[in-house]
Amino acid sequence: MRPIRIIAVARKEFLHVLRDVRSLGMAIAIPLLMLVLFGYALTLDVDDVPLAVWDQSETSQSRALTAAFDGSRYFTVRRYVRNYRELDRSIDTGEALGGLVIPRDYAQLLDAGRDAPVQLIVDGSDSNKATIALGYASMVVQNYAQQIVLQALKRRGVTNVNMPLDLRPRVEFNTDLQSKNFIVPGLIAVLMMVIAALMTSLTVAREWEQGTMEQLISTPVKGPELIVGKMIPYFVIAMIDVVVAVLMGQFLFQVPLRGSVVFLFAIAVVFLIGALSMGMLISINAKSQLLASQLAMVATFLPAFLLSGFMFSIDIMPPAIQAVTYVVPARYFVTILKAIYMKGVGLPLLLGEVVLLSIYALVMGSLAMARFKKKLT
Repeated sequence: MRPIRIIAVARKEFLHVLRDVRSLGMAIAIPLLMLVLFGYALTLDVDDVPLAVWDQSETSQSRALTAAFDGSRYFTVRRYVRNYRELDRSIDTGEALGGLVIPRDYAQLLDAGRDAPVQLIVDGSDSNKATIALGYASMVVQNYAQQIVLQALKRRGVTNVNMPLDLRPRVEFNTDLQSKNFIVPGLIAVLMMVIAALMTSLTVAREWEQGTMEQLISTPVKGPELIVGKMIPYFVIAMIDVVVAVLMGQFLFQVPLRGSVVFLFAIAVVFLIGALSMGMLISINAKSQLLASQLAMVATFLPAFLLSGFMFSIDIMPPAIQAVTYVVPARYFVTILKAIYMKGVGLPLLLGEVVLLSIYALVMGSLAMARFKKKLT
């Protein structure tokens, strides 16, 4: 390949992108807008569970239990109800995510030293929130029950009580358990996969539709030179998107970047080469901008969003689906980005993923160059 020919093709493509405001907007504005929207909208944090309470006991003990829920950082009592109909209505309207039902004999059972059952009704239409809310409730009740036992022992004259277990949890890498710390890095990978492939999927198809492919075929430019030259402008734009996305993650979302920035961008280069080559391969085969864009979305967005581990853990997927994820390049890029951002690890621990990404880029580039033929067919 001759560099002068590649530069000429790249210059032509640069001019086309700069003159086409819509293409430039799609290449730069859309990824940033999607990052903002998804970054704020996608959250798995459940910090304030609205609660409705039906206190049938109406005693100091039942009010203390209600205060234990309301005083925690996880629950807020929004409404007191008088029957199950009002409780169900509060959940149906979304005013409350759950309902706490304290039975009439709650205080008597506690005074008698017996187990006092209480009921927690949770809206299961959102299984993620319901599961988290149940975990929060179990923790609140366990802590409150422990306080009751200690107070009962003190009333009997037992002043020195040693608990048999002393759990001291420590969360590493994401101390505050904020979902944005792993969503934003994964989101960068998904957006770069979609946008890179979508941008280049229109290049060759556009030449066929506009009737300019005949002119390119008549020039001395070889197929690989044409492919590389057309990819260069979109590679530059995609790298700008990566830079802006990393800066937004750092300063807008306050996501800590513990690993090497140089390593991050080096991996981004490898990933983008593969994604751009994949888009180019789609464009060569489709020869229609509409069909190429549709194929690019189906081939990139759905696998990257659903099968990369970005939103759903691969370990809990059926074995057949887990096998499919191995051919999704975004899986490896998501894994690398999360490791760089949260764990600060480098190449030695991520060598397998880096090698597979490199193979993906090499295969996609080779297929695109081999598939493009300078023929009017």
